[in-house]
Amino acid sequence: MRRRSSERSGVSVISWKTVRIDTAMKQYAILLTVFTLVTALGLCICYLLTGNDRDSRAQVIIINDIVETVKENPDHPEKLRETQFGEPFLFYDADGSLLYASPDAETEDYLHLRDAVRNGALCIPAADRTRFFGTVALQNTVNEIYQKKRNRLFLIYSFSILFFVLIAACFGIYVQRKIILPFRRMKAFAGSIAGGRFDEPLLREKDNMFGIFTESFDIMREELNASHQRERALKQREKELVASLSHDLKTPLTGIKLLCELLSVKSKDAYMLGKIAEIGQKAEQMHVLVNDLLTTTLDDLGEMHVHCRYESSAILHALIAEQDVRSLTRETPIPECLIYTDPQRLGQVIGNILSNSYKYAGTEIDVRFRIAGDYLEASFSDYGTGVPDDELCLLTQKFYRGSQAAEKEGSGLGLYIADQLMEQMNGGLICSGGAHGLTVTLRISLNG
Repeated sequence: MRRRSSERSGVSVISWKTVRIDTAMKQYAILLTVFTLVTALGLCICYLLTGNDRDSRAQVIIINDIVETVKENPDHPEKLRETQFGEPFLFYDADGSLLYASPDAETEDYLHLRDAVRNGALCIPAADRTRFFGTVALQNTVNEIYQKKRNRLFLIYSFSILFFVLIAACFGIYVQRKIILPFRRMKAFAGSIAGGRFDEPLLREKDNMFGIFTESFDIMREELNASHQRERALKQREKELVASLSHDLKTPLTGIKLLCELLSVKSKDAYMLGKIAEIGQKAEQMHVLVNDLLTTTLDDLGEMHVHCRYESSAILHALIAEQDVRSLTRETPIPECLIYTDPQRLGQVIGNILSNSYKYAGTEIDVRFRIAGDYLEASFSDYGTGVPDDELCLLTQKFYRGSQAAEKEGSGLGLYIADQLMEQMNGGLICSGGAHGLTVTLRISLNG
């Protein structure tokens, strides 16, 4: 019992730790997900807030000045050199060809107006009411450099966060495989140990950080298995010893009963006859107890066998008469039929029922017979104090004695053995109460 208690407590501890670790891993996954979402949202907001405002007021003023200068000197674009506008710009004719570029402007990728549009330059047409002079394209080198650096930093930050998330996810997978799964295996292993399954070894994986702990667990399993085998062997030897002693005790008890019968015939003294009868009665009680003990032990060993065959129902009268040593039974007519039973074992069942009635009721016993389906029912009813309704279902349990039987001698095996024997003979035993006394009904099979 102590070992079972410790095994259950060990399972409880491992289960509790496993639940705590599973909860921690779920919280870890939730935190990692929240961190990833918040960081991604923050990057998007920062990217939007730090964007280049190409429509700023200063740029509008500069490009308007350039357009006015072009309008004033439409045929002399070189006049643009005389004015410093502070921003690199280009001037394209009506066909989109490059006519003029400021000294600080880049021209390699801006040879045509479509190149300027493609590269993101700010383009404004220069025209009056009657004539289209061309297009002014304002380059913003500082903003372009800033934009490239901003994009580069954004990519660096994004990849850094992605790398961090991947590392965290890999760490979570590592913890799951190297810590959580071994703990779950040990939990299942502890459950199998608590259930008495000692033949299932605990799997050992390579590079398992719980290797020593796992090996210790498996050694414990082997030791428990060996101890369990020794315990089973010891119990088996004890049962065999009890069965052997019970069988050996039957011989001297039978001799005592025969001597009592012989002395009762030869003796003429009334006092001696009374004492001889008492000795015979005690010997009979011991014989019943030894028989019950032997039958129970054989049942535990799996050696309680029955040998059923078809018999006439008339043998029931002979079996009852043989077991009714006090002549207290009153029988109704027995229906004529064939019953499938072991006469010797059925006689033992009837003897146990009558012995119980003698001991706890001491009244007359009515025996009634009737056919119910595939069974012949034999009901034995006495008129004693009876048994409470909530105890009726317990009467056929091993070693159980009713609350009203405390002052009587007994082992609590009689009805248990009777119930087991009736089950082996494909029948049954039912205990029921009434207004007075106890009724025990035997269901004897008619067709095996």
